[in-house]
Amino acid sequence: MRTARFTLDPAFTVGEVNPRLFGSFVEHLGRCVYTGIFEPDHPTADAEGLRTDVLDLVRELGVTAIRYPGGNFVSGYKWEDSVGPAEDRPRRLDLSWRSTETNRFGLSEYISFLRRLGPQTEPMMAVNLGTRGVAETLELQEYANHPAGTALSDLRVAHGDKDPFGIRLWCLGNEMDGPWQTGHKTAEEYGRLAAETARAMRQMDPSVELVACGSSSQSMPTFAEWEAKVLTETYDLVDYISLHAYYQPQDGDVDSFLASAVDMESFIENVVATCDHIGAKLKSKKKINLSFDEWNVWYISEWHAIEDSATRDWAEAPRLLEDNYSVMDAVVFGSLLIALLRHADRVTVACLAQLVNVIAPILTEPGGPAWRQTTFFPFAQASKYGRGTVLDVRVDSPTYETKKYGEAELLHATAVRADDGTVTVFAVNRSRSDALPLQVALSGLDLTSVVEHSVLADADPDARNTLADPERVAPHPAKGTALTDGGTLTATLEPMSWNVIRLA
Repeated sequence: MRTARFTLDPAFTVGEVNPRLFGSFVEHLGRCVYTGIFEPDHPTADAEGLRTDVLDLVRELGVTAIRYPGGNFVSGYKWEDSVGPAEDRPRRLDLSWRSTETNRFGLSEYISFLRRLGPQTEPMMAVNLGTRGVAETLELQEYANHPAGTALSDLRVAHGDKDPFGIRLWCLGNEMDGPWQTGHKTAEEYGRLAAETARAMRQMDPSVELVACGSSSQSMPTFAEWEAKVLTETYDLVDYISLHAYYQPQDGDVDSFLASAVDMESFIENVVATCDHIGAKLKSKKKINLSFDEWNVWYISEWHAIEDSATRDWAEAPRLLEDNYSVMDAVVFGSLLIALLRHADRVTVACLAQLVNVIAPILTEPGGPAWRQTTFFPFAQASKYGRGTVLDVRVDSPTYETKKYGEAELLHATAVRADDGTVTVFAVNRSRSDALPLQVALSGLDLTSVVEHSVLADADPDARNTLADPERVAPHPAKGTALTDGGTLTATLEPMSWNVIRLA
């Protein structure tokens, strides 16, 4: 196999990593909330009903912003149902997932969950622009954020939350371009409503940060036109536009699946181009950043098979979308993280969808244990070591052919330089069968040693962590990785592997 190469030089950078790049997502869907993060009868539950075993794993995962309460769920959400004494809250039908919502876990519990995680984790609140609008959003904003002295802020205090929630980051609806969305709208309809809502929210608090809905995927027939029309209405009123993308192997095409990040990077670059085009048309010096607030590997075709069977019947917290991820899935997942880091100059918010049980890095059993999926490890490592400045990585790599994306590079890589001068290389070898030799020339970097080369790979690419064997898959150290006196890093990347190489 020909050696893959690239050069690292601190003079050539992409941009600073915003900590919000390592966000996640909690939706009232399946068991994400109930028996996921919230299970009052669990042996590890605290006084507020939160599973402390899950809290420990979320802290280890390194999550920053957590988007809530949806997702599709938010387009039928009545925030008033989720506050006040839990025993007085109404039960509602959730049209998005055909479930019954008890509202036992609501807005106050969400904020309490974040506070239990620690100050590194901030709220990211979505508002209902599907079946509701400006007035309801302002009421929620007043209840959540105003200190006291008004009807709604005093109601929050009466409910036991003296301190305001301090929510700065708000999503103006969810996937409003999708016909599946309750209250689906055209770009013109949504753009006007989003602009009206944003303008009113800024009247209450000019410092809020707002995310307008972009396309639900790059494959949507309205893609790019949707962004252009929405931003024409909202450009000076919002800070971000959203992107959502999920990946799975189609018809057994593993080679294309391993190159999924090719599509993700294309998606990001196309949205940036559209944003900047509208900015130029409006003669604005402002730059709209990207909130990639749903991304993951998701076996969505399996979901559609269940969905189409019409077997769901308004159950409480049913088992939905509980994908059990393999080593192959984790390698693709790591490549998606690399794609986000490679565009850290414009992708400044990102949310892994979701956090627990529902297409998630953490699985739980009701009354039982919680454990790490294979995808847990790349996220935790990227969050821990991917803080700092992303260096510009341009690889010279062997390639392979894919059905969906044509010729793709076997090596997908990025590197982040921390404030203390240490550098972490994140790299994926997409080859299913061959190890990939790697050489990295280090220019202008005062690095003398390899601290660690961690690998996630397995002789069985279908290996998974399960209830019966929760520690079957974990990263292991690589052998032979070295830094020469001449300033060259040499390593061998195992077939189908996620690699973290730390240099000091």
